Amino acid sequence: MKKLSIYAGLMALSVMSASALYAAPDGRADQDGSRAVTKAEAMAAADAHFAMMDANGDGTLNEGDKAAMLAKRFAAIDTDKNDSISQAEFMAAHEMRDERRADRREKRMEHGKMGKRHGREGGRAGPMDMMARADSNGDKAISQSEFRAAAEARFAKADTNGDGSITPDERKAGRKGRWNGPMAPAQPNGG
Repeated sequence: MKKLSIYAGLMALSVMSASALYAAPDGRADQDGSRAVTKAEAMAAADAHFAMMDANGDGTLNEGDKAAMLAKRFAAIDTDKNDSISQAEFMAAHEMRDERRADRREKRMEHGKMGKRHGREGGRAGPMDMMARADSNGDKAISQSEFRAAAEARFAKADTNGDGSITPDERKAGRKGRWNGPMAPAQPNGG
């Protein structure tokens, strides 16, 4: 149970999904504009993602990061710095979060990337499953080398033709079959 809570805590920092592998600080790993993500671009994005998640800077993702991130969040909400969050501060933080979500939703709609979110039925690994698999030595912490190894494995799986880059078609093919549970989108011809 403690292992699950550690992974749950790490997930409070970030939702690590296959798409996170391709997300760089500007939201794109495809830094050269080719629409294909090279392994070098994907690993740079993974390193940036790890650095963001390693809130305490100790080189591992663990309970310390959860505590550091929660402390940062508390400090951001406690605008009068009295070590207490008032109802007004809480409501202001909640409103700001809602505004950021609305902005992100609007940007996705502008770029045609708005879609329904589905549950994790049908065997799709959830973020905690991915974090648990990344912890290859079972020490309840994820080192940067473990994180990178997991990112490399996801890249290799997505790079179906083995040419060292993931094309938009490979990304699209990788998404097919992801949702085959009860919440799966309808597919033409029963397929």
